[in-house]
Amino acid sequence: MASIREDFGKFIRQGNLVQLAIAFVLGAAFAAVVTALVADLITPLIGVAGNFNFSSWQYKLNGSVFQQGAFLNSLITFVVVAVVVFFTIALPYQRYLDRRAARAAKAAPTTRPCPECLTNIPIAAKRCSACTSPVSP
Repeated sequence: MASIREDFGKFIRQGNLVQLAIAFVLGAAFAAVVTALVADLITPLIGVAGNFNFSSWQYKLNGSVFQQGAFLNSLITFVVVAVVVFFTIALPYQRYLDRRAARAAKAAPTTRPCPECLTNIPIAAKRCSACTSPVSP
């Protein structure tokens, strides 16, 4: 039982969980800011053009209320968050991965096949570690 507690403590102290919690809190705060931006600035600006208030856009059918305005606000919020996440996280990270892959592809090989047994050996090796035959560096 002590081993499980120690493993759990090590997991908590690694920092990944703390970073995840911080990212979650910041993401929630960012979502609240974007929601306010859409509800308080963007949709009223759209409404000014048509002299229409999106937040009150709804209709009733047999006692059920359909709130198209609230849905439109949520949809615009989602699109804004998706665009921001794409340009601030996804695109830079993909470019980083592409650069890293290009560097790995350009790296000089560190091994070569042994001419006798075809085992991979270091380039500077003078003798094969598998078949012990002498090789020229």
